[in-house]
Amino acid sequence: MLPFPSFLRGVAATGLLCALAPSIAPAAYAQEAASLPPHCDNHDFMAKQQAFENGQPKTDVPVHICGRVIALSPKAKRTRSGWHGYFYVAVAPNISIRIVSGLDEMHAPAWPWVSKGDQVEVVGRYYFDSYRRQGIDWIHWGTGRSWPIPGYVIVNGTKYD
Repeated sequence: MLPFPSFLRGVAATGLLCALAPSIAPAAYAQEAASLPPHCDNHDFMAKQQAFENGQPKTDVPVHICGRVIALSPKAKRTRSGWHGYFYVAVAPNISIRIVSGLDEMHAPAWPWVSKGDQVEVVGRYYFDSYRRQGIDWIHWGTGRSWPIPGYVIVNGTKYD
């Protein structure tokens, strides 16, 4: 399971943790969308995370998590796919996950629109490239060829998509 991010101990976090292509067949999207919990389900997320860490084939899957923001990058970063804001959400004691927000796609105020300590609910695409390269992205309203399930973030009761 992913521990708290290293920059909480004073080390800067670097790199973009985005999956650039889907790894499940389009026919499976309907099944995956149907498996999306209607309410926050951190246990479902952690089961998926554990399965990937144990060697299950790594596929992008929809998740619905909630928790408290424990850290964030105060400045947005420009990548080849646009502007992104990053924050970490604690889903259990000593377990957190990186949230990658595509700021060009989201209906939200200027970054940062989350603060340390905020309570959030996140629907998006969980990707697992490796133990150190995993996160939740596609947390915006749009869909596309690579991900047909719209996402969102609720911050202290305010929805951003």
